[in-house]
Amino acid sequence: MIREFGSKYLTSYREQFQGEIGRTFKESKPWWPELPSSHDGKTPNVVVILFDDTGFSHLGCYGSNINTENIDALASNGLRYSNFHTTALCSPTRASLLTGRNHHAVGMRGLANYDPGFPNMRGAVSKNAATLGEILQESGYATFAVGKWHLNPVEEASAAGPFDDWPLQRGFDRYYGFLGGATDQFYPELTYDNHHVYPPTTPENGYHLTEDLIDQSITFINDQKSIYPKQPFFLYMGLSATHSPHQAPKSYIDKYKGQFDAGWDHVRDEWFAKQLELGIVPADTELAPRNPGVDSWSNLSENAQKLALKLQESFAGFLDHTDDQIGRLVDYLSSSGELDNTIFLVLSDNGASQEGGAQGVSDEGRFNHPLLDNLDTIDSILEEIGSPVSSPNYPWGWAQAGNTPLKWYKSTTHAGGVRDPLIIHWPAGIKAVGEIRDQFTHVTDIVPTILNLLSLDAPESYKGIPQIPVTGESFAYTFEDRDIATERGPQYFEMFGHRAIWAENWKAVSRHRKNDTYSDDDWELYNLNEDFSECNNLSNERPEKLRELIDIWWIEAGKNDVLPLDDRSFQLLAPSRRPGAIHENLRYRYVPPLSRLTQDTSPPMGMGEWTLCADIERDQEDQDGVIFARGKRTSGLSLFIQDNFLAFDYNAFRQITKIRSDIQCPTGRFEIIIQMTGSGIGGTGEVSFVVNGEPVGGGVIPLLIRNPGGAGGNATSIGIDALSPVTDSYEAPFSFTGKIHKMEVEIQPYATGSRLVSKDFDDIYATNL
Repeated sequence: MIREFGSKYLTSYREQFQGEIGRTFKESKPWWPELPSSHDGKTPNVVVILFDDTGFSHLGCYGSNINTENIDALASNGLRYSNFHTTALCSPTRASLLTGRNHHAVGMRGLANYDPGFPNMRGAVSKNAATLGEILQESGYATFAVGKWHLNPVEEASAAGPFDDWPLQRGFDRYYGFLGGATDQFYPELTYDNHHVYPPTTPENGYHLTEDLIDQSITFINDQKSIYPKQPFFLYMGLSATHSPHQAPKSYIDKYKGQFDAGWDHVRDEWFAKQLELGIVPADTELAPRNPGVDSWSNLSENAQKLALKLQESFAGFLDHTDDQIGRLVDYLSSSGELDNTIFLVLSDNGASQEGGAQGVSDEGRFNHPLLDNLDTIDSILEEIGSPVSSPNYPWGWAQAGNTPLKWYKSTTHAGGVRDPLIIHWPAGIKAVGEIRDQFTHVTDIVPTILNLLSLDAPESYKGIPQIPVTGESFAYTFEDRDIATERGPQYFEMFGHRAIWAENWKAVSRHRKNDTYSDDDWELYNLNEDFSECNNLSNERPEKLRELIDIWWIEAGKNDVLPLDDRSFQLLAPSRRPGAIHENLRYRYVPPLSRLTQDTSPPMGMGEWTLCADIERDQEDQDGVIFARGKRTSGLSLFIQDNFLAFDYNAFRQITKIRSDIQCPTGRFEIIIQMTGSGIGGTGEVSFVVNGEPVGGGVIPLLIRNPGGAGGNATSIGIDALSPVTDSYEAPFSFTGKIHKMEVEIQPYATGSRLVSKDFDDIYATNL
């Protein structure tokens, strides 16, 4: 009885062996599972390169004068799509790109930074929506993700995980890149597979993130193809380019000196003329007027023009440099014999970004206060823009030029936010080359198109989890017939309360003002067959058509979990205070050695008054170094011991306040307390030092900033300042040579509330975005 039960038990769980088992191997017949059918040496590879914040006209083959010769070569041997659309924002587009579903339906209404407590915004892609990596991995592909991820809750990005939504847990065999939404191009916060790493070298030795990402991509592919040459691969590359900060090697920026001196009005006219010549826009297209807040170039002061030009030159150099790196990847694939049978896509996640404001900024954090650069002294910083000591973003005028001929920007549902470049190159599978396709396509269509080309189906269940139906539709039918009609149903859009619906080449769209009642939103109506750039509003002439489309929007919203509508954006960047979250009580305890803390897992020291207590030990007086550091060269804070004195440097956009203790630090084991009090963001602060219970000095901080460190490259480190140093008082990494036994940090939100942006910024954002 026991033997019978055991035999049945083992039979039900062992491998489904199809050979024969005898008493010995000589009496047995071996059998091996067949390799996946994809391992035939003929199945196409797949490469998806996703640009960030690159507008409709930024690529040379879409109209600009920026050198993108390698991407242009892919276009000349492939197809360009002039009617391709995204979600208007980075995380949502990525969620749709990798799943083939609408972003609300998979839990990514907005940035992965948000978790307001509703199913449509969880900061991670639903497990009910397998990613393309997961599907292809199950089909025998080697799968690699490189670059920007931004699809896991940002407070789950530390070395402690959880790792459920990191790339390796969502279908990728290997990963190298950055998990957050942005990073410094010279001092990035890198993750390799499931652990954090430092860049392999420094900018002084020629380091730049884009070059590193291409190097790692080639390494991943070469490692795989050297061992399993018949196994296809899927490479998903989320570029940091051209999201701010716009940083590039100096030679690339200098290349564009004088190229844009005529100003954004003239450049936009030139790019529009080029688009008409290329046929990327219809001959009857109207150039949209300047967006509200964009001044005529001739009305700008000389110094405002100087700043704007340098910022645009930095952007152009960044894009040009990225194109050269893509060229290296293409050359590798070509030389290894893989390019012709690689389905190669290049696209952008949304329109050009408005996050630099009307003037543009040398440090992107300035716009959030707002605290703009002083134009009277702008000459003193111009040469540094785009370098490792800057964190720049260009102004609205250049952003709209990047969206030529369209209006509005990233984050909006007008064409400037959602119409983007898409190039498909596949010599082995697409015979028509150098042509333009104008059928309506959407980012949710990418997955079903790739699956269609590979003769694969999206699973109804993945690892036992039932799957949401794929809502996108394959557009492979467009490859060989440029004139075929669009074969697609309606597509809704929603971002921060801005709404739109496309159906049969009509579009209804509304631009929502933050905090206004949604019923007060004005809907516009456009016939895209005659109005590519959405300039001729037909809402008064065709009210019945507008009503029809609005009704369709509500139907699609109901199908895709769009509700509740939520126009909050930056307000949701506050640390989550939900029960059990790492910021639940704003108290933190660390015991070194400790891996670096990412921005969103760090104590939010810009949101309130704070106290830091460190239990340290020094055997001798010359033991010094960093105790706690957060930020980078453009902003941040650092507590350290130097020349036997306790020191605190506070960097507010490179205006560094340096405070030193009145007396020298003792040797042996002792306790340091530093306390920061103040009136709030934009006000002044006061720092006090206490050592072993005795006050030992302090000082005044003239300007408190919202987020010391800014976006990207601002890891918090204990006992070291390893990336971009916060201050010029020392050279990185300035590791502490004593011992830090433990550290505690406690934050008290400002009495006026934990505003993460100033009211002025809220007003600017509501009015212009």
